[in-house]
Amino acid sequence: FLQVFLVEKAGRRSLFLAGLMGMLISAMAMTVGLVLLSQFAWMSYVSMVAIFLFVIFFEVGPGPIPWFIVAELFSQGPRPAAIAVAGFCNWACNFIVGMCFQYIADLCGPYVFVIFAALLLVFFLFAYFKVPETKGKSFEEIAAVFRRKKHPAKAMTELEELQRSEKA
Repeated sequence: FLQVFLVEKAGRRSLFLAGLMGMLISAMAMTVGLVLLSQFAWMSYVSMVAIFLFVIFFEVGPGPIPWFIVAELFSQGPRPAAIAVAGFCNWACNFIVGMCFQYIADLCGPYVFVIFAALLLVFFLFAYFKVPETKGKSFEEIAAVFRRKKHPAKAMTELEELQRSEKA
């Protein structure tokens, strides 16, 4: 419920990045808690707090924000197909994690969340460098941001600059 108001105040990209970074830190805290659980009984509390924070950060960023961004990145024509592909990817990944987690946990032991932390780092870097802020922007403005990133303005050479100044 809070996310509805927060997303309009803070912006989609910043909340998404904050959520990913919070989840990354929480995953590392869960790993530390699980690794040190045999030496310190109180590490179970660290793990529990990390799990709660992981869920909170998910609900702030990576839970709802992709639905906003997908709807805002595509024009009216391809939007339904893009949302369908995004939804399929989301649920397919949820299914894979749900089905495979126990096997991965058996294989990795207390270091199982390092895999999630590594993936969260990759997602954070991708979002930081590739995902634009969509708050308050039209589709045309967002598309222009992608065009600028894809085809950056070519710097003029000295000769071109001189030729341009001679014509003026």
